[in-house]
Amino acid sequence: MPTIRLRRKAVDTTMRWTFYACAFLVILPLFLIFFDLVIKGAKELKWSLLTDLPRPVGEPGGGIANGILGSFVITLLTMLWSVPMAVMCGIYLAEYGRGKFASVVRFAVDSLTGVPSIIMGIFAYILIVLPMKRFSAWAGAVALTMIFIPIVVRTTEDMLRTVPKTVREAALALGIERWKTTLYIVVRTASAGILTGILLAMARIVGETAPLLFTALGNQFWQFRFDQPMAAMPLQVFSYAISPYEDWHDKAWAAALVLITIVLFINVGARVLTREKK
Repeated sequence: MPTIRLRRKAVDTTMRWTFYACAFLVILPLFLIFFDLVIKGAKELKWSLLTDLPRPVGEPGGGIANGILGSFVITLLTMLWSVPMAVMCGIYLAEYGRGKFASVVRFAVDSLTGVPSIIMGIFAYILIVLPMKRFSAWAGAVALTMIFIPIVVRTTEDMLRTVPKTVREAALALGIERWKTTLYIVVRTASAGILTGILLAMARIVGETAPLLFTALGNQFWQFRFDQPMAAMPLQVFSYAISPYEDWHDKAWAAALVLITIVLFINVGARVLTREKK
């Protein structure tokens, strides 16, 4: 018996440390990337980076202020029409989705989730840019919409399915109409999880570069018209990184640090919302 107990304890300890090691290896790339960005981008991480426009080639200084504004505008445009559409689709799949049509919708959503982002950019280029004969923030928002919607749809459906059926049955037994039960009780119960999915999807699209190369294109100036090319932080990181100038390379590292910090804050906010609801 002591031998069996010792063997079980040894196996348990070995497996526990194996799990710890795997968890450490999963989070290690994130910390390596973040610390590498801090080391290489800290020297250019100045207030002027966040408030100045890009300077002409050969002129020192400049920043990514127009890229920050452009990312905010394009993300806001994306979410204005994507959030209602995606949440309503998720509600349909969770509460009403039965039969072949619902299966087709689920298959389409799952397929869109796996499509490379550059394909979304090419599709938006054909759909929006070519007919308009110009790059624009609208086109960028359309490309990001096709990335944003599948994530939120699946998250919404999964969160609504976690709500116990007894909640629905109790509301219906009180004579509440089904659509009111869905919107005012079921959706409200799962609201924290749905909001978390929206924030995670937003963190995903904020850092997308490939779709915007085919749609928004980028701009070196302030741009407030949605039908014109518009800057974005990922585009400016790309532009600075491929340039032959050392000063621009340093700015690319600093801009990448700002971008990943924003994404981290969004993800932390999503986790906080979930934790507060528990």
